[in-house]
Amino acid sequence: MKVLALSSAGREPDFSCVYERLRGQVDLDLKILDKDAQRNLRRTLSGVDLSAYDRILVDLHFKNIYRQTRFLSRLSGLLIYEEDACQNYLDSSRWRGCFSRFYRALPNARVVVTGASVAERLKGEGFKVHFIPKGYDPRLIFLEGGRRDIELGFIGRTASAAYQDRKRLLDRLAAEDSLQLLRTAPGEPYRKMLNRIRFFVSADVGLGEYMAKNFEAMACGCVVLAWRQGSEEPAIGLEDGVHLLLYSDLEELRGHLSRLREDSSLEQAIAEAGRRFVEQHLSHLLLAEHLFNVLEEPWPSIEPISSWQSFWHRINPF
Repeated sequence: MKVLALSSAGREPDFSCVYERLRGQVDLDLKILDKDAQRNLRRTLSGVDLSAYDRILVDLHFKNIYRQTRFLSRLSGLLIYEEDACQNYLDSSRWRGCFSRFYRALPNARVVVTGASVAERLKGEGFKVHFIPKGYDPRLIFLEGGRRDIELGFIGRTASAAYQDRKRLLDRLAAEDSLQLLRTAPGEPYRKMLNRIRFFVSADVGLGEYMAKNFEAMACGCVVLAWRQGSEEPAIGLEDGVHLLLYSDLEELRGHLSRLREDSSLEQAIAEAGRRFVEQHLSHLLLAEHLFNVLEEPWPSIEPISSWQSFWHRINPF
């Protein structure tokens, strides 16, 4: 199978491990595109014989491609990998509903999203959707075994409107407990900071899926205290009290912290079980395997675009 993959320059999290693994399974051409190249795919790919590819995997920023449905709808074997589709259903997001309109304009495409509930909602709208949870790069993120001198920590952004509930919870916990709100550069600084944290607070409030940082923290031996998502945990295979501790409010979170502070054996057991789980199920090596399985599935043929559809694409970016 010959596959063209389009990915973003400076992509975070780094996805090179996924593409290296895929290269061992398919005949892969990988193009890393900067922002300008992403915003005009017709021009960027003008010298490429797209008919030579069995599949075209688009792993690009939604904000840079959502107006290009006319071009994308003509691509055969199109698979879109999207890590932010949860924003399709967030009241606080500027992209609410935009993903649905985008996919509706690409009836021959298939989509991979990283939330189980998001996948079910999109399937309910009639889209061809697969769920593959986010993962982590085991080459960059791993247990180092040093001293954990940060008891309670969070690393990440809170400024986005989509994260307003996250920010509210974390700010309160930082004011009332020992939580440290941290930022680092990606790569080694990020890994080293995770390896200093005993209890990692995940506050994906209202997002409906697990962010990659939860799995990265588990891979580095943190005990993860995660906001309870509901259908996500069984879909991923995570067990409360075994791989991590779940909470639905600050009172429940504080109860977990009290138990952990009093029982070091509980801390060690959950940290170890969580680390083993993500190593076995959520590394980028396995994510590549899941993507390969989707790429291997039979694909619908491209239906000719009618003159009305062509006109609609010109006047409507979706």
